[in-house]
Amino acid sequence: MAKSSSMYIRIDPKIKAEVEEIYARYGMSITDAINVFLYQSRNVNGLPFDLRPSAQETRVPLSPSMKGALRKYADPALRAKEEGAWEKAAEKHEGI
Repeated sequence: MAKSSSMYIRIDPKIKAEVEEIYARYGMSITDAINVFLYQSRNVNGLPFDLRPSAQETRVPLSPSMKGALRKYADPALRAKEEGAWEKAAEKHEGI
């Protein structure tokens, strides 16, 4: 399929240089790596990596103020459906 869409992103120049070096070891450009990320995201229907903390990391519970930080932007009709979504997703995908 022809590639005809463009994206513009802003990134810390130091981070960009570091990841360009990493991907160069695999013969890839940063554009190639982003395309791999996007294709794999589509293949798994989500982020193509695990966001759960490692067993060594301690989990810091969210404070009530942190839990409600984005509430003003949430659709009230969807709040009940979204309640516990992260926990449900983690349980569903545990062991993958």
